Amino acid sequence: MHRSGDNVSSLSATPQNRRRWPIAALVVGVGVVLGGCAKNAPQDTFRPAGSNSQRIDNLARPVFYIAGIVGVIVLSVITYCVIKFKDRGQDIPEQTHGNPKLEIALTILPAIILAAIAVPTVVTVFALDKKSDSQCVINVTGQQWWWEYDYTAGNCGGVEITAPIVTAGELVIPAHTNVLLRITSRDVIHSFWIPRLNGKRDAVPGRLSTLRMEASQPGIYTGQCTEFCGLSHARMRQAAVALDTNDFKTWVDNQLQAYKAPDPGSLAATGEATFLAQCSKCHQINGILKPDGTPSLAEPDLYEVSGAAPNLTNLMTRTAFAGWTFDLISDKCRNELWNAKPADFGALYLQGVWMDTPAGATTPVCFNEANLRSWLRNAPAMKPMFSDPTQLASTGGRYRGMPNLNLSEAQIDQLVAFLLERK
Repeated sequence: MHRSGDNVSSLSATPQNRRRWPIAALVVGVGVVLGGCAKNAPQDTFRPAGSNSQRIDNLARPVFYIAGIVGVIVLSVITYCVIKFKDRGQDIPEQTHGNPKLEIALTILPAIILAAIAVPTVVTVFALDKKSDSQCVINVTGQQWWWEYDYTAGNCGGVEITAPIVTAGELVIPAHTNVLLRITSRDVIHSFWIPRLNGKRDAVPGRLSTLRMEASQPGIYTGQCTEFCGLSHARMRQAAVALDTNDFKTWVDNQLQAYKAPDPGSLAATGEATFLAQCSKCHQINGILKPDGTPSLAEPDLYEVSGAAPNLTNLMTRTAFAGWTFDLISDKCRNELWNAKPADFGALYLQGVWMDTPAGATTPVCFNEANLRSWLRNAPAMKPMFSDPTQLASTGGRYRGMPNLNLSEAQIDQLVAFLLERK
């Protein structure tokens, strides 16, 4: 009698089962290829949405086709040789020296193909590195695990920025404008990539890299960090939001509006006090004052390993938070915004969480309150950041990422009410 294990081994080794393996492999391969052809993929490199990404696409497609043709020829020849000259017990064929004409041809032909690829590649690389036509400069800083955007005062695509603007997660740019990004990192190596607008650029501590970006029409273009940078690398996402000139000016004006304190005695006013007590050590809200009337200035370098935390000024003008990982707007409103026509996109985006809210209503329809509450309740549970207090000794008492503040539900209510006014 055979043991059950022997039966399994003998069955798996039968000729019939061996013939099924290539079919299964083919089915899996076709599935993988078709899975990569998803329609409307937000990070589709084959759907360029700007002049720089179009240059990359113009170069990559012919190279892809040439490589595909060469690959088919090589695989066909190999398949023919494997079948034609399969070992059937015949005598070893007569050994001859190589064919000089064939060897020369097979040396010259690849050289010609490589030269034909190299010339446009070099031209494209120099074109993508051009900086002289920049119409706006934005500083980009990568850190664990989010992106910071710093707009210096000056002209940006025809819009005058009168004071610095610091935001996080969403890079807002004017459409039809050559924007020069000055990219660096505060901690480890990150890599900035928004596929539909340009290629990748590493963010390296102590080094400044540049990347030109231009969006051909208003819309949201997503990306992510593509250099492994720690525990929450997969949750370090980003977006570029392109607005037409008038909408971009409105966005700039909104960001530079003077801070307005909540009405005394309101839940938001209590939330302001809670924010000052619990959050202002790391997070900045421009214009907020301490109880003694002096400006509240965050000092994240004393509490954070990276020395920085996202600026929360006008938080509710953004569509996501925490490394652009968690939505601030509902799924319905998110789909409505992402599928909006370019002409309608800017007006919807500028409404933020108040999109679709009836006039005079006090509660925003699009606000994804559940996400924000969950974050305030226990941030490390949503985005692991090595903020375990037992590890503080090795970091000099500083946290890596946002810790669990152990807020009460009443404090969360207060903070939500306060943050809702940051729009």
